[in-house]
Amino acid sequence: MLKLKVLLGLLAVVACQDDEFLYDTFPENFQWGFATASYQIEGGWNEDGKGENIWDEFTHRTPSPIFDQSSGDIACDSYHKIAEDVDMLKNMGSHYYRFSLSWSRILPSGKNDSINLLGIEYYNNLIDLLIANNIEPMITLYHWDLPQPLMAEYGGWPNEALIPHFVNYAEVAFRAFGDRVKKWITFNEPWANINPDFLRLYKTTSTLRGEAKLKLSSIADHLVTSPFSSAMAPGIQDTDQPYQCAHTIIKAHGKAYRLYDRVYRPEQNGTIGITLDSGWFEPKNSSDPTHVEAAERGIQFKHGWFAAPIFFGKYPDVMREYVDRASEEQGFPSRLPEFTHAESVEIKGTWDFLGLNHYTTELVEPLIKPGAGWDNDQDTHGSHDPSWPESSASWLKVVPWGFRKLLNWLKNTYGSPEIYVTENGFADYPDTGLQDDGRVNYYREYINQMLKAVKIDKVRVTAYTAWSLMDNFEWARGYSERFGTHSVNFSDPNRPRTPKASAALLQQIFADNGFPAPRK
Repeated sequence: MLKLKVLLGLLAVVACQDDEFLYDTFPENFQWGFATASYQIEGGWNEDGKGENIWDEFTHRTPSPIFDQSSGDIACDSYHKIAEDVDMLKNMGSHYYRFSLSWSRILPSGKNDSINLLGIEYYNNLIDLLIANNIEPMITLYHWDLPQPLMAEYGGWPNEALIPHFVNYAEVAFRAFGDRVKKWITFNEPWANINPDFLRLYKTTSTLRGEAKLKLSSIADHLVTSPFSSAMAPGIQDTDQPYQCAHTIIKAHGKAYRLYDRVYRPEQNGTIGITLDSGWFEPKNSSDPTHVEAAERGIQFKHGWFAAPIFFGKYPDVMREYVDRASEEQGFPSRLPEFTHAESVEIKGTWDFLGLNHYTTELVEPLIKPGAGWDNDQDTHGSHDPSWPESSASWLKVVPWGFRKLLNWLKNTYGSPEIYVTENGFADYPDTGLQDDGRVNYYREYINQMLKAVKIDKVRVTAYTAWSLMDNFEWARGYSERFGTHSVNFSDPNRPRTPKASAALLQQIFADNGFPAPRK
């Protein structure tokens, strides 16, 4: 029955691949915005009392683990350019701005024993200027930049001792900014932050010397461009840790949500959710039931891993089945932890909206892999159709119809929740220049597929966030890939911003609220 239901669900929107461009507009209250993240744009890495975070420590290693040996020490210098950034948003007609707080800028030690008032002042100034320009702030509490002192003391997210520190940090933010901020996101893409494939890069850069140093950039390139991997500080130490990291993060999210709901919502009247990333997982052979099952299994291991506990109070059944069985076959207790009844009750229902980051699509087929770990436990293999248009990131192919399919899957799987698309964007090279036609085409086609999901399929998408407002530090790729709608000259100390062709396109889409029919 499961096979049949999954197959029917996929076939129900199979026409998405070939349908025509839709000229129509979004509902009147639809919102448009842009996203950035603190480490990627702020700079000022050690200014005004800010503490060190794991990306500061990671990018300062010798040899550098970053593809182009760069760092976010200065990045876009947004710490000193609040007015310029807000002016860009205003010129674009942005309804809101999704940005993340730097935990270390607010709490240098990671703990609330010492609050950095200059860090609070920086974000207050940004929030106030946004509101003065009729731009709503949408804040992400955690976008991958754990304070280094907490990493050193507790070893990162595998340790549940981090939970009260995250909740304390969240409370500091609610108190400081909640009178003006009404949209909160606890975690951004926790899957990417704990991906097990990062182990090789993280451990290698800690030990490489001499001749091996020459191989570093190719190692980094392989890891960050592998379809199912992502290179993230501080790294994962063994095959059990991804599951334990996720378990800790889900519980931390639940406690932060309950704190806001109990103490701050009655007075502040805001909303709070989580942002999860997912591509669309298309069966490589849609007429083969084993491929259909593998595709469903892949999306449950990726998106359902975090969403199912939040919506249903437990991990996906297929994930429980496969991880339990693989662990038993290897002679170990299950690598996938269990929630207690009390934890399940606390976590279930901790969403006011579902944040979705989506970029691309994978073709999925069944494949039994030897060894332990998240990637092997699911018995799937992902690939790309060679005909799909490319970006500068080998993992990001342009597959607009996958966006509509994913939105329908979310609607059908989680009971039609309100969805904020919190990231969507396209990567190109630094020398692409201002005429970024690949990004223009990407946004036009992906937003049109979202329009079809909203107007035809009745998916409850109420906000769309482009990634990104400007070129920035793209994690392990440094500045070798660009996602911005505004170019940033990283060779100029002033970091000037210049709009690209994609900025003009989005400015028009935002103003039109979609794609009104062309005038005859």
